[in-house]
Amino acid sequence: MSFARKEYEFLSEIGLSSRNLGCYVDGTWKANGPVVTSVNPANNQAIAEVVEGSVEDYEEGMRACSEAAKIWMQVPSPKRGEIVRQIGDALRTKLQELGRLVSLEMGKILPEGIGEVQEIIDMCDFCVGLSRQLNGSVIPSERPNHAMLEMWNPLGIVGVITAFNFPCAVLGWNACIALVCGNCVVWKGAPTTPLITIAMTRLVAGVLEKNNLPPAIFTSFCGGADIGQAIAKDTRISLVSFTGSSKVGLMLQQTVNQRFGKCLLELSGNNAIIIMDDADIQLAVHSVLFAAVGTAGQRCTTCRRLLLHESIYQRVLDQLLDVYKQVKIGNPLEKGNLLGPLHTSESRKSFERGIEIIKSQGGKILIGGSVIESEGNFVQPTIVEISPNADVVKEELFAPVLYVMKFQTLQEAIEINNSVPQGLSSSIFTRKPEIIFKWIGPLGSDCGIVNVNIPTNGAEIGGAFGGEKATGGGREAGSDSWKQYMRRSTCTINYGNELPLAQGINFG
Repeated sequence: MSFARKEYEFLSEIGLSSRNLGCYVDGTWKANGPVVTSVNPANNQAIAEVVEGSVEDYEEGMRACSEAAKIWMQVPSPKRGEIVRQIGDALRTKLQELGRLVSLEMGKILPEGIGEVQEIIDMCDFCVGLSRQLNGSVIPSERPNHAMLEMWNPLGIVGVITAFNFPCAVLGWNACIALVCGNCVVWKGAPTTPLITIAMTRLVAGVLEKNNLPPAIFTSFCGGADIGQAIAKDTRISLVSFTGSSKVGLMLQQTVNQRFGKCLLELSGNNAIIIMDDADIQLAVHSVLFAAVGTAGQRCTTCRRLLLHESIYQRVLDQLLDVYKQVKIGNPLEKGNLLGPLHTSESRKSFERGIEIIKSQGGKILIGGSVIESEGNFVQPTIVEISPNADVVKEELFAPVLYVMKFQTLQEAIEINNSVPQGLSSSIFTRKPEIIFKWIGPLGSDCGIVNVNIPTNGAEIGGAFGGEKATGGGREAGSDSWKQYMRRSTCTINYGNELPLAQGINFG
């Protein structure tokens, strides 16, 4: 076990040890499931052991959570906002340590790890203001002496199932809003990032304890598919937020729908950047590099398809190949490295299988295309010249593989962008207003995120994040995403002495 190594000493500062219990249930750390090992993807060495939760642990946690929900939903929302503000402050004190843990356990470079934790802090700040703005509408009534209005009330309990690539930020998007909306949160973190789940939970639990609030307002589990299935089937959980693949998301949605629950899905992306003939080439090339190589291609918003106008095709490609050659690959905790490892050894194998499929479908490897022989899960950032009609282009390969293709007209580029099952993020580089407004209009991109002169990744929390089609249709973070975490009641109040009916109906 590597826990005793000097570079891991910081883990004890965020409540971690060489062996950890993986469930936080009604204020107690416990677990009765199998023991798993957290692994550093940069060298595949064990970091620490975690005892996962069992279905019995889950049931105990849900009983306590159901009781806590009755209390929490009655706390005024600005007071709930104050608790979220304190969570943000607690995160600030451990920003560096938590960010370092994200890089260590997930594999993204340290600036991205710290940035992920900062995103939760920003989300806390956002939700403090939101806690005073959960406004309903007053609606004109057609009947005299009647008032009509909307009331927004908590759902009760929100389940959050997160993925390894953003092991804590996505929790922040969901939990911060769910808490200010008056819901308790039940979190199942990714099975391969259990230490992040435990460290984040300890921080939130400390804030609840300091304020003498029921600890079951926030419940968390390290565990596998059995815990996820329990959440999906549990009628006590009104909303299940799931981040992961389209395949698993569809199965979860069907399970939740069978009990008439609500789903918030953030699923696969297959994102394209279009570069028009009038684009700022230098800006576009640097944007593509960040979007395609960042997080080793393991973001749902990673750029996977690059569409180049035929008149600038070779110029852009030459510049892109040049910057790819300069990408520093290595330990994500070391300063200057831009590309860390894939998250697991299985991810590395999937990359190898994907390259073989690409070649079998006519793809030409322009750079990269191989694994890097090392202790860790490192692969080369790869650019592939391929037809947009190849079947493999329609799928999401969760690795730094970029498909390049050319087009002649804007209409052709839009059709290629929209031709895949997924619909998360998209970008175009151009200076022409007529192209910009067609791109963001009804006959433009069919994605949930539609950018101009910026890459496909790097979304801000102030806007609603999410996508269409096989991406699931969910929206998280900003705008009016909070409405998904509450139930709306339309209330009509008769303050008169007569009973006029709507639509002029008269029963005599």
